[in-house]
Amino acid sequence: MSTHALRRRDKQSLHFIVRSGIAGGVAGCVAKSVVAPLDRVKILFQANNPDFDKYAGTWSGAFKAASRIYRQRGVLGLFQGHSATLLRIFPYAAIKFMAYDQLEYILMPTRAKQTNLRRFTAGALSGMTSVFFTYPLELIRVRMAYDTRNGPSTRPTFLSAMSKIYHESTLPSSANSPASSTLFTRFPVFKFYRGFSVSMVGMIPYAGTSFLAWGYMRSYFLPPPSKNSSSSLGKSTHVSPVADLAFGALAGALAQTASYPFEVVRRRMQVGGLTHPDRWLGWGETIRTIYSGKGWRGFYVGLSIGYLKVVPMTAVSFMVWQWGKRVLGV
Repeated sequence: MSTHALRRRDKQSLHFIVRSGIAGGVAGCVAKSVVAPLDRVKILFQANNPDFDKYAGTWSGAFKAASRIYRQRGVLGLFQGHSATLLRIFPYAAIKFMAYDQLEYILMPTRAKQTNLRRFTAGALSGMTSVFFTYPLELIRVRMAYDTRNGPSTRPTFLSAMSKIYHESTLPSSANSPASSTLFTRFPVFKFYRGFSVSMVGMIPYAGTSFLAWGYMRSYFLPPPSKNSSSSLGKSTHVSPVADLAFGALAGALAQTASYPFEVVRRRMQVGGLTHPDRWLGWGETIRTIYSGKGWRGFYVGLSIGYLKVVPMTAVSFMVWQWGKRVLGV
């Protein structure tokens, strides 16, 4: 059997796919844990939580918001919703990186076929695939992080947040619309998909740009594997973790810049069950609300915090992903 056929069989084997997914899942959990406190502050800013709106927009405001959360609830307050984050991020990151490994080989089986368009396409498709399978967990995580009531007895749990979403009011928004005809009344499971469409669209520039930048930098700055090497496509046999950190950091910054307005719209739609539990907030209404409140700057509220969070998170996730693949032999 030819070397090409052996590599194809290996990369598409169940053994390879499982190990690739484990490496990606662990990478996602480690990266999210590193930036969990900043992640919660950013969600409060993006969703326009009235208790924290005055802090939004600056790094100093983010630290003031974090200090307030710490004074109210201690360290656990900074990690509120993190249990849901970990439950979501392991399958999310596992599917994303596993899908990218497969799409990379399908679209770019040789180094000569590596193009920026194919890198972007592979990244975007892998991100969209992971969102499709894990979105309800993302919504539950956001709802838990959005809650700012004081006291340990009022701290939301994963199950309580899930139950609250499922039992949100389904009253019609007007007398002319019978409750039986509402989307939520007919299909209550759709309550777990508030903001799903904007998440899918926003994932295209985010994951696409992230993998495009990361793949391009590795291809440009790192030497190709030797002809006798059995390493995977585009991977040097001696890659420094520092290089993976640097490439991941820049990729994260570019991806965050390209996709941030979608993220702000998504957060507003995700907490729509708290602000407008009787109906589904659409793109148009959400965008108009953001623009009427703060103009075009409203679509970039918390962006500086986003950089502070996404840059190290993406850097760590790419580094741990590559480290995990080396450890697991993929």
